[in-house]
Amino acid sequence: MSWERFKQYHHPYPELGLSLDLSRLPLPDDFLSSQESAMQKAFAAMAELESGAIANPDENRMVGHYWLRNAALAPTSELQAAITDTLAAIKTFAAAVHTGEIVGPQGAFSQLLVIGIGGSALGPQFVTHALGQPGTDKMAVHFFDNTDPDGMDYVLAQIGDALPQTLAVVISKSGGTAETRNGMLEAQAAFRAAGLNPAEHFVAVTGEGSKLDQVADSEGWLARFPMWDWVGGRTSELCAVGLLPAALQGLDIDGMLQGAADMDAATRTTTTTRNPAALLALAWHFATDGRGTKDMVILPYKDRLLLFSRYLQQLIMESLGKELDLAGDIVNQGIAVYGNKGSTDQHAYVQQLREGVNNFFVTFIEVLRDRKTDSLEVEPGVTCGDFLQGFLLGTRDALTEKDRWSVTITVPDVSARTIGMLIALYERVVGLYATLIGINAYHQPGVEAGKKAAGGVIALKGKLQAHLAAHPGQAYTAEALAGAVEGDAELAYKILEHLAANGSVTRSVAEPWHETKYGV
Repeated sequence: MSWERFKQYHHPYPELGLSLDLSRLPLPDDFLSSQESAMQKAFAAMAELESGAIANPDENRMVGHYWLRNAALAPTSELQAAITDTLAAIKTFAAAVHTGEIVGPQGAFSQLLVIGIGGSALGPQFVTHALGQPGTDKMAVHFFDNTDPDGMDYVLAQIGDALPQTLAVVISKSGGTAETRNGMLEAQAAFRAAGLNPAEHFVAVTGEGSKLDQVADSEGWLARFPMWDWVGGRTSELCAVGLLPAALQGLDIDGMLQGAADMDAATRTTTTTRNPAALLALAWHFATDGRGTKDMVILPYKDRLLLFSRYLQQLIMESLGKELDLAGDIVNQGIAVYGNKGSTDQHAYVQQLREGVNNFFVTFIEVLRDRKTDSLEVEPGVTCGDFLQGFLLGTRDALTEKDRWSVTITVPDVSARTIGMLIALYERVVGLYATLIGINAYHQPGVEAGKKAAGGVIALKGKLQAHLAAHPGQAYTAEALAGAVEGDAELAYKILEHLAANGSVTRSVAEPWHETKYGV
């Protein structure tokens, strides 16, 4: 490392308050120029995307999450009105909850239960943790983000006696997502068990005319907010999915939208060296050979950014993890993403990063502002924040000494504007990088395949239980029972073990284990 190299590859963006340092990647001197033609094609593809081109041919959908923070860019007046009207409705509803104009049967709402999965939970969770102020927020936020019954019991126990003061927001574009539907049903059952009418506590964020929309309408829920087919789940934080929970919590949603709009404006430039998203996309391309040959480790040195790596994990891996390229050829693309936070990770996996297998590159995220108030000196002239920066810079140097590559993003603070900027930055990077490697970042066939397979498991469970119910007092091995219903023996065994653990079937353990029998 040298000062001259740092001057060459450190890119400050004063209008954003953000900087990007690529000096610790061994970029050849001609790397950026050699990629200029490909980068210009990526800029052109992005411009087409923002103008309303069909970007998801599998579902004949546009991709317009960029319009959410600048409605004037939407290609039709109807879309522009939908965005601005929804934002106004979110603010009006949140204000009515905060002032007590909208209340539950037993008084004002103080708790918020968000029910969703994937992008309908990860974005709101990240923002809630990054910007929330426990004790002063307008509402305390809780999440059902899985179909784990014990996990839901844990959240309900946290809410406790405050369930009558709880507002529930159910988020599902199709209204048929199993995990979200299950969470909704579990929450409704909990409300009813407490003598409450769920409809007087529930709000829907969903597609117009979806199953959830129909339920919310027929049951008379408090409100319904739209999700649009041109906003994917992993890019939905700045629509009602993320803005409604944030507004109810009392967070600065205008600040987030402004930060995203500012980043969008900065990353529309077609001058590569002045475009942080373009430079970061090229950094990914260099670090992973454009093939995902190295993992991406996200290391924010800030507790409030703890969930950023989880949020980026979905955004990047669901967008880029594709079997086929745009020509239909098998490419098996993607970049694996993981991370936690510094300096905690220096007492965990950084040991392997420095001395173990060299199959990664790190993105350090540096936050300049330590806290809103003055800091205690833990040593003469030294604060905890000074130590935190010291650990970041020291770890970066320690990795560089061992030829471990890294990129550093520096932001001024963890504010609503900064969070909006980071969300928009990575959304843009993903889109540009996808064009560079020739894949579609805006569909998720692998996720749909998993959902279909899960449906098959549920169907087999029903057949197994029906056969056992029709033959009470008889016991079967998993193999015999699977044969009786023309199902897969391994799946039948796993299902029967789960049923036995939950008391739905009896089990007679035998040796060898596969001779164990099940019955009712």
